[in-house]
Amino acid sequence: RTKRQGPAETAAAQGKPAPAEKHLEANAPARCWAGSGGISSPRPPPHCSLLDLPVEMLVEICSSLPGTDLPSLAQVCTKFHHILHIDSIWRRRCREEYGLRENLHDRIGMSYGKLYTKMFPYRNILGLWQLGSSYKDLLNVVMDGSGITGWWYESHLNNHVDDQMQWEPQFRIRLRKRKSATLEYKNGPSTFFDLGSIQIQKDSLSILCNERCHQKYLGRPRRGRRRFVLSQEDRLRCFYCQTYRRIYLPPSHPDDLIRPGLFQGKCDAHYVTISVLSFHGKYARVTKITGKFIQTLEIHLLRRIRLREGEIFRDFNELSRVVQEIHEQVIREQQQQEDGTEESEGRGWQSPGQPSVRESGAAASEEQLVPFVLPVGVRSRDHDYPRTCRMCFYGVVTVTLHGLPGRHPGVFILFDENHFGFICPYKNYFFLYSRVQNTFQNVEAPSPQAFLEMLSSCESKPP
Repeated sequence: RTKRQGPAETAAAQGKPAPAEKHLEANAPARCWAGSGGISSPRPPPHCSLLDLPVEMLVEICSSLPGTDLPSLAQVCTKFHHILHIDSIWRRRCREEYGLRENLHDRIGMSYGKLYTKMFPYRNILGLWQLGSSYKDLLNVVMDGSGITGWWYESHLNNHVDDQMQWEPQFRIRLRKRKSATLEYKNGPSTFFDLGSIQIQKDSLSILCNERCHQKYLGRPRRGRRRFVLSQEDRLRCFYCQTYRRIYLPPSHPDDLIRPGLFQGKCDAHYVTISVLSFHGKYARVTKITGKFIQTLEIHLLRRIRLREGEIFRDFNELSRVVQEIHEQVIREQQQQEDGTEESEGRGWQSPGQPSVRESGAAASEEQLVPFVLPVGVRSRDHDYPRTCRMCFYGVVTVTLHGLPGRHPGVFILFDENHFGFICPYKNYFFLYSRVQNTFQNVEAPSPQAFLEMLSSCESKPP
């Protein structure tokens, strides 16, 4: 009988108090509930569920979840099913996932939930794209007042590197309430024609013309319709399939010299071109993503050129001598590395007191400004350049024409956070770059490897 009794009964039968351990264990939940910020009570609440939260808090939780998870959540119970019919949840999803910044559902006449569903098949089309042709142009696909619009970059409308990028609509996807989405292509100032189909892959986009569109663009007469007469340029532009590849913006790190991103520069004969500045450890890279030919600029961040109060810019011969000396040193080190006799990079020109990449990036904003004057005999298309600069580095520009690359050393000049330049002594030319002030949506790279693959595709020959 004594064995079958519990500790409390045994203690009471023997005239002893109950064990202290059991008493403390019984009051542990109450102390935990009181110590966690709750109202002190002799015992914890018997039951606490997610459904006991206020509706406003549940709406906030559901708004923070990805839109692809909400349909599964609606099947959990009736309360979640009713909560997910609240339009403010889908409005936040459209704003965060699609970049919607206006009341588009008022113009189309549908709720945000319906708009999210209509937009879902085209979610991968949003972002920045590069035309895969001999002259690479940019296409910015956004969600705006007419549904989904692809804006074509008009480079010939920009005359200066500090100008805003000019865009005009290229195509649009009309989202309708009771009908399926339609794809239309713009031809002329304000005319949109039915285009046919569009193929969306992971990193490529193709616009295809159907038979009806061919007949319109080729001007073939159709029964009961007028004959369309277009110029040769419009025929070529509208008839052939256009293929684009996705453009990502570079990731940013605290140790970068300046904030990476898109920059405008006059690298071609007449038009302003777009380049992307990115940092890769000991090197920085400027890759041209628009224009007729392929051009990349590699900056050696460990090979800094001392400015000496700007005197180096006043003597072009001295500037060329310094660049040539560093260039020969780089070639010797590369040959030694190939032979296996040299393992360190940058040794010889960089003195022991030379700052590292991390120190150079941290000191860029604190660097004392030095007067900058374009050397005599150096040509430039931009004469409205900054008159002071911060730092200079050795760099090499690679220009590929007709499949033949040419490498030329020069000086990379950092003016400020939004401007940098490059002097090429071989061609006696100065290029000025200015940061693009436009903002873009859905341009973040999913991984650093994806961004590097994008750079490699931009430097390769277009299909």
